[in-house]
Amino acid sequence: MKTHRSVHELVRSAYGAAAKNSSSCCSSSCCGGPKPAASEGELGLSCGNPVAFSKIKKGMTVLDLGSGAGFDCFLAARQVGDSGRVIGVDMTPDMVSKARRNARVGGFSQVEFRLGEIEHLPVADGSV
Repeated sequence: MKTHRSVHELVRSAYGAAAKNSSSCCSSSCCGGPKPAASEGELGLSCGNPVAFSKIKKGMTVLDLGSGAGFDCFLAARQVGDSGRVIGVDMTPDMVSKARRNARVGGFSQVEFRLGEIEHLPVADGSV
C-alpha cells in the first residue's frame, strides 16, 4: 500500500517530467479521446475547462489548485482583468517554474504561482 508521501512523490516525478518534456502523461481515456497538440501553457494534463463554467468577474481573486503550467490561470486572468488576481498552486517545482516562465512571456502580471500541496495551501485564510 502506498503512503501519502509516496503518492505525492510519484505525482511530482511524473508531472515534473511532463514539465521538462512539454508532453502529456495523461492517457486519452481520461478525456474520452486524443488530446490536441500541447503548447507551453497547455500540456494536455488536465481534463475539462473549469473556467468556462465559472462565474469569474473583473477584479476577483481566483485560486487554481493543481495549476500545472498555468493554462487555466491565464484564461482566468483575462476574465479578472488588470484589477483582479490569479493564484496558481502546484506541488511540482518544475511545473511552477514553467508556469512562472509562461506568465512572464505572456505578460500576465496579475498571475502568480506558488509551490504547495492542496493539504497545506500557501494562501492566507480569507484571501481568496
